[in-house]
Amino acid sequence: MRRLLGTAVAALAVTVLVGCSGSGSDSGSAESGTSSGSAVAEPGSPGAEPAVDNAADRQVVKTATASLAVSDPAHGAQRVSELVESAGGRVDERTEHTASGEDRSEGTADLVVRVPADALTGVLADLDDLGDVEDVSVSRSDVTAAAVDLDARISALKTSVSRLQALMDDAASTEALLAAEKALSERQEKLESLQSQRALLADQVELSTLTVHLHPVGVAPAGGPSGFLEGLGTGWAALVSTLGAAAVVLGVLLPWLAVGGLVTAGVLMTVRLARRRTTSEAPVPPAPPTG
Repeated sequence: MRRLLGTAVAALAVTVLVGCSGSGSDSGSAESGTSSGSAVAEPGSPGAEPAVDNAADRQVVKTATASLAVSDPAHGAQRVSELVESAGGRVDERTEHTASGEDRSEGTADLVVRVPADALTGVLADLDDLGDVEDVSVSRSDVTAAAVDLDARISALKTSVSRLQALMDDAASTEALLAAEKALSERQEKLESLQSQRALLADQVELSTLTVHLHPVGVAPAGGPSGFLEGLGTGWAALVSTLGAAAVVLGVLLPWLAVGGLVTAGVLMTVRLARRRTTSEAPVPPAPPTG
């Protein structure tokens, strides 16, 4: 019985050794086949994506928009730029539209800024100090899966590039060297493309995009007021603005009205004096004879 058990164990050990050596020889034959000029196989797709349990490790892209009513949009745009730069961000686009060359407060301004993701909430809160914040919208997009996939593909391509460089050093023929160089060039091109995509994704995660629209007080933003209170406030501001414009027009016309009144009064007085002279100079009719 002991002899049979020992024989079985020995047979099992030999089987395991033969299997390991067989797999090793297959791997070696694959490498030698590559070095002999055969086509280089593409790196396999990465394995299953690792689960991300920690919320701090998740990759989230934040975007936000805000609309402000300010007294001077041009000055407000400058203050927004300073606020963003003080928070560690930058201004990507800044456009100012001036209604007239003299009154800059009648125009609008639009900015596209990049703000550190952890400072976005604070910057949105600080906008209240610059004017009346009428509309704020924030959206979040989880790109963790895309980031993990890019990292895995980049890692696989780096490994493939290292192996191809080693094969080039051990190439036994010119054909094998040329095949390895062609494959290496393709892998490096793909690797650089993936690295660019990963850098862009990391930049979007690190810096949130904020779009800010500034318009004068009393001018409804694009789309009009969204509620009764906003409509009431916009109507009141428009009424005040209209009365102010009417006062300006009245101030311009008042001197002309005063001069016109004086001229009219002079003409009327002249006409009345002429009528009185005509009446006093008229002959008095004789009295009728008394019988």
